[in-house]
Amino acid sequence: MHHLYYREPRTIKDRTSMNPKHPLLRTAPLALAFALLQPWGQLIAQVFAPAPSRVPATGKHIYFAQANPKADIAAAIERAGREHKRIILDFGGDWCGDCQVLDMYLHQTPNAQILAQNFILVRIEIGHMDHNVDIAQRYKVPIAKGVPALAVLDSHGKLLFSQANKEFGHIGTMEPHSVTEFLLRWKA
Repeated sequence: MHHLYYREPRTIKDRTSMNPKHPLLRTAPLALAFALLQPWGQLIAQVFAPAPSRVPATGKHIYFAQANPKADIAAAIERAGREHKRIILDFGGDWCGDCQVLDMYLHQTPNAQILAQNFILVRIEIGHMDHNVDIAQRYKVPIAKGVPALAVLDSHGKLLFSQANKEFGHIGTMEPHSVTEFLLRWKA
């Protein structure tokens, strides 16, 4: 029986390729459907994926439990007086991802140059919100709201700024220029 649009298979190859049970004919529609839907699947995955942190934490050891913050602050005040610089007190812990990101941003251009020319950085390790709490209170830094928490002192040790609103508490989602703006605002 011949129809207008049907032709009889002439070779063995033609017979197998037109057989509805042939593996190629069974998988081809499925492969075509996946090929057509793949870009949509990628788009949906991108839309519903959690937003990644802009900068990964480095895991660098930057806060030292053995340090003596009172002596470090006294030494920084003495040096700041000689060099006409301000002091940044950085309260945090190595376990804090945002503290790690702040450290990275402080060491990027132009922040590293602004920091070196205008500030003395004193890192104060807070354990798990249970070390050096008295120093945080002295400088009006509410570490209970989260870290990193910063304070800025003048060259004589007078408090100029205390981070009260967790300004850098989510620095992993902020841009490095936020740190640049902070440094420029408080430089000597």
